[in-house]
Amino acid sequence: MHSTKPHHPHFHSTPYLSPFSDMSNVIVLDNGGGSIKAGHGGERDPSTVIPNCLYRPLSSKKFLHPSPTTADSTEDLTSAAVRRPIDRGYLINPDLQRDIWNHLFTSLLHIAPSNHSLLLTEPLFTLPSIQRATDELVFEDFGFKSLFITDSPNLVHLYEASRRPDGLVSKAQCSLVVDCGFSFTHAAPVFQNFTLNYGAKRIDLGGKALTNYLKELVSYRSVNVMDESFLIDDMKEKLCFVSLDIARDLQVARKRGKDNLLRCTYVLPDGITHTKGFVKDPDEAKRYLTMTGGVSPSLETKKGIDQPEVSDKLEERKRTDLSKNEFELTNERFLVPEMIFHPADLGMNQAGLAECIVRAVNSCHSLLHPVLYESIILTGGSTLFPRFSQRLEMELCPLVPDEYQVKITTQEDPILGVWRGGSLLASSPDFEAMCVTKSEYEELGSARCRKKFFH
Repeated sequence: MHSTKPHHPHFHSTPYLSPFSDMSNVIVLDNGGGSIKAGHGGERDPSTVIPNCLYRPLSSKKFLHPSPTTADSTEDLTSAAVRRPIDRGYLINPDLQRDIWNHLFTSLLHIAPSNHSLLLTEPLFTLPSIQRATDELVFEDFGFKSLFITDSPNLVHLYEASRRPDGLVSKAQCSLVVDCGFSFTHAAPVFQNFTLNYGAKRIDLGGKALTNYLKELVSYRSVNVMDESFLIDDMKEKLCFVSLDIARDLQVARKRGKDNLLRCTYVLPDGITHTKGFVKDPDEAKRYLTMTGGVSPSLETKKGIDQPEVSDKLEERKRTDLSKNEFELTNERFLVPEMIFHPADLGMNQAGLAECIVRAVNSCHSLLHPVLYESIILTGGSTLFPRFSQRLEMELCPLVPDEYQVKITTQEDPILGVWRGGSLLASSPDFEAMCVTKSEYEELGSARCRKKFFH
């Protein structure tokens, strides 16, 4: 723990600042690897959510700025090239990030940064060199008048505590935030509005890796989609789900005709009648929900039943008519999210999510263990897969001592949860005192200023 008392407002001792109060001179920026959520502090929802990238459709000679409607527009994004400023969770291209932020502040938020303070999220364990680059962007390139930097877990904790003033998270001021984001997945204990860095555990897997795995599976079996980031993202979000019984679902996936409750058809864009991919029969895609949940088998059982997969894939390839602009998905639908629970099955030397949570809890003082297990909060886009929390509970319970109760809560909107926590913090009367001002930065430099954020 830190020796100095945190300046974070203790919302359990205040009237919970809910509904949000207006603090429109603070810009809250949840700068994720996949998307940017940005808006004014004090509001419930961000003003805009855009992909954190530049993209170039085949029809364009230059890279374009994404807009909030990029994913829903009629623009043909087939084989669009993508450039991202953040790789594996960390800022690697400040020039590109500057370009995207400039578009965000001027064209979408319509603000002059010099008149505003900035609350910015930053990944856990960010290197000092990246921190310096971020500070330079904020103060030297954009000239914000003050800055506060924090991490995602404590904002998620703050928001959940404010939503339930009488709940355990609020009363104990303690939770375990599981953030399955675009670049990686963290299990991070939060105590007294502080993320306990020594207890945070990471899996180097996030939404981007899942999309890439789905690209490989589809390309091997049906049609080459290795360049189709936007398309496969859409397919993943609409069709993938978490299996509650891998052995059973693999058996179902091998059945033919109507007995295969997992089979569904995805239609590729043809560039003429439709420029977006779509699910051919949404009801067909939901048939798996009629299957009852079973018990997850051991790893030994899984390895035994995975062997016939290769010959099955060859059979499947023969059956797929590549002249049509569509293809079928079966076991890909649950094998993709399975990565989060068992990365070792793909040859990755990583613990699964349940084990990651146990390690995070065991890193903390034993007195915190019961409350951490009872206040697990899920956030991040990958937690939106159907049956995610049920599967996690099934995997976690056998690993947790019998005297502890496991309780898992999914945020009402796992994509906006971090931003809403930031908006709440920005509307606190203590917020300005927590910030580093531009003049402090110019006088003391990046490293000295960072001490104010307890990094």
